Order: sequence, then structure tokens, then C-alpha cells
Amino acid sequence: MNVSENVLLNRFKQLQDALSSRVVGQAHLVERLLIALLADGHLLVEGAPGLAKTTAIRALAERIDAAFARVQFTPDLLPSDLTGTEIWRPQDARFEFMPGPIFHPVVLADEINRAPAKVQSALLEAMGERQVTVGRQTYPLPKLFLVMATQNPIEQEGTFPLPEAQLDRFLMHVEIGYPDATMEGEILRIARAAAREATHATPSDTVHALGQADIFAAREAVLDVHMSEALERYLVEIIMASRKPSAYDATLARNIAWGASPRGSIALDRCARARAWLHGRDYTTPDDVRDVAADVLRHRILPSYQASAEGWTGGKLVNALIERVPLP
Repeated sequence: MNVSENVLLNRFKQLQDALSSRVVGQAHLVERLLIALLADGHLLVEGAPGLAKTTAIRALAERIDAAFARVQFTPDLLPSDLTGTEIWRPQDARFEFMPGPIFHPVVLADEINRAPAKVQSALLEAMGERQVTVGRQTYPLPKLFLVMATQNPIEQEGTFPLPEAQLDRFLMHVEIGYPDATMEGEILRIARAAAREATHATPSDTVHALGQADIFAAREAVLDVHMSEALERYLVEIIMASRKPSAYDATLARNIAWGASPRGSIALDRCARARAWLHGRDYTTPDDVRDVAADVLRHRILPSYQASAEGWTGGKLVNALIERVPLP
């Protein structure tokens, strides 16, 4: 890495440290947030209530020099609540389009699986095409456009399963769990400090926002991270194994109903490079690919009906594939 790239990497390291101090016990989630930002992809975070999913995403948004919008998804949400609508201006005798929250560079879709199909279809166009169509007019979205969504796995009442086509638009699907006892104690201390800070209404730290120019420069640097031909073949082999698992294991062939799409290959490549860059390297290793594989592919590899009944999930299937595909 040259001097300018080292300076850029240090800024992202400072951002990572700031997020880790705010969101204790979720180092995995913090790193995935930064990888999504570097790889120019959307992120779906799944976890039980109270695990700082929304807090982590808001903390990242506060530290990026870009407008932020939070949308609470509910069953009565309308597509226009997300995309915006046309308002009649009688003084001008014309309709004027009023953009909705989706036009912000950073969008938090909270409890995304609570919205009905029409809202999901509007979000699908925005995530896939980076544009919004209202009536006969199509509007482009900002160059920096990042959707970070949350969902709760333990509530089924009033929820709508996300379509596979929309899940495929997410760069990563991150599952998070409970912190350990040590981290739980640290969370209590941070919560008490935050309560005192709110009482005195004097913030103790200054938020230094990461500029959009730095984000775009870092994305260029990530694309320049080297990946050997052997490692690229290994990456592709993982994807091909998800589509033709019978070549590796009869049990996998029975358990996998549908393999990863080409978006899975692209996402795995981008995320592996982003992780390598974030770790201060200008080259990727098999560990980079294996580390991000579950988060990149768990929502792209569908278990069969029988496998689901036996407790197999997309993440378990990815780990099984990783164990069976030989290293380069």
C-alpha cells in the first residue's frame, strides 16, 4: 500500500474503533458493516431484539458524511411512504414530486420483513437498479446508496418472508447472537455512562464523519487488491459446488434445493477483497474467502424441504460446502 492508501486505511480503522466502542460485543457485525460499505453492497442483519442491530447501523450512519433516513417497516406501510409521491400544486397547476426517504444515501430499513409485497417491490427496484419509478417518471438515486436492513428471527406474527429475488440483492446476510458475560458487563457500564451523558446533555466525544470522497477512494483501492488465479478458481468452485453438490457429497445433494446465483460469485469476490484491505493487505488469501462465505451465501443457498425439517440452514450448508471444497 502507498502512503495515501495507508492514510485512508487508518481512517477506516478509526471508524472501526469508534463503532466498536459504541457497539460492544458485536465485533463481527462492525466489520461486516465496513465490508458492506467498502464493497458497495446492501446489508441484512438478523438477530433477536436488543442486540444493537439498529444502534450499530445508526452509529455507522452518524460517522459518514451523508444524509441518513430510518424507515420503520410496518404492515400498513405504502410504497409511496418509501419512494415519495407527487403533490398537486394548485398555484402552478402542476404536480411536483416529493422524494421519500429512499433518496437518502444511507437508509435503515428497520424490521424489513414487516412490510407487504408492494413495498418490497419498490425497495427491490431501488436496491437492484439504483433508481425509483413513480408513475411514468424514473428518478436516479445518489451515487452513494446503501440500504442496511434489520429483521427479527423470533417473531412471525405480522411478518412477510422476503422474496428470494430481494434477498439476492443483499450483499450479505449477517446473523448475530448474544454477547458473553464479559461483554454484557461492559454493555452495562456503557449504558450507565450514556444515561449520565443524556442527563447532563453534554456529549463527551466529537463525531468525525468519514467523507464520501474517502469512501469512493477506498472502494477503488479494494478493487485493486490482488487475487491469484488459483484463489479465484477456489472461489468459483465453492459457488459451483452449491449448484452441483452431488459431485462432492450425496447428503449435500439431498439437502440443497437451489445454489448461489452469479451475484454470489461477485459478492464473495468483493467481500473477500474488502476484508483483505481492511486487514491491511493488498492481496487476498483463502481465509478471506472462507471468513465471509457464510454471510455472503447463506441467503443464496436454499435448503430443501427435508433439510429444513432436519434443522439445516443456509449458513450450515455453506459451512459444509467450505469443508468439502479443497483449498487451492
